[in-house]
Amino acid sequence: MGMLERGSEGKPSRVRVQMVEKVRRPHLTEIIHANVEKKSFVMTDALRSYTSLGEEGFIHMAVNHAVRYAEGRNHTNGLENFWSLMKRTLLGTYVACEPFDLEAYLDEQTFRFNNRKDTDADRFVRVLKSFSGKRLTYAQLIGETGVVPSSAGVDGDVASVVH
Repeated sequence: MGMLERGSEGKPSRVRVQMVEKVRRPHLTEIIHANVEKKSFVMTDALRSYTSLGEEGFIHMAVNHAVRYAEGRNHTNGLENFWSLMKRTLLGTYVACEPFDLEAYLDEQTFRFNNRKDTDADRFVRVLKSFSGKRLTYAQLIGETGVVPSSAGVDGDVASVVH
């Protein structure tokens, strides 16, 4: 599941993604409530799980992609762009992505997207700073000890471990 906060006043859009097992209404609306302020404009596709958002304190607009992709400012194009980049990365760079690695790949792509206006050097320094004071053994990395490394990194945007 992905959420995009549209950019304003010279700031680029930022995305937040989360792996979900179910796309049923209670599960998705719980995530939206945890991440989006009430009275915010929420623009979605026509998935039925989103139909109650207007009754739950959000200004909800949906676009039916079977009919059109945009109605003025009502569109999901920014988030669709993120998913397009993610899919191209999975198919063209990682090629054979295992399900247990998917969250790390999502974290990496989220970091790249949210920091796309930075230079390569800025991103490199940001990643290096996120490792300060952390230790990860090879056994932890490959899961031999049963210890799973945390995926929280720089501002929660990038995995502390990039495979």
